[in-house]
Amino acid sequence: MPDLSTLDYTMEKGMVTKWYKTERETVQKGEPLLEIMSAKVTMDIEAPETGILSAIIVPEGSEVPPGTIVATIEAVLRP
Repeated sequence: MPDLSTLDYTMEKGMVTKWYKTERETVQKGEPLLEIMSAKVTMDIEAPETGILSAIIVPEGSEVPPGTIVATIEAVLRP
C-alpha cells in the first residue's frame, strides 16, 4: 500500500477497492494495477515492474496501513 501522505495529509490506512488484473496475468510497468481509496482520495496505482502478478495478498475491500505489501510480481526473464 503506497503512502499518500505526500498529498498534504497523514494517511493512516487505505482500502483496495479494485484489482485490474488477476493472479497469473502479465502486467507491464506503469499500467494501472489496482485502485485504492483513502480518507480523502481514490486513485489508481501503477505496476512497479513488468512481470506476472503471482499473488494478490490484499483482496478488494480490505483496509491496510501504508507500507503493507498488497501483491507480488514475478520478473519475466528474457533470453
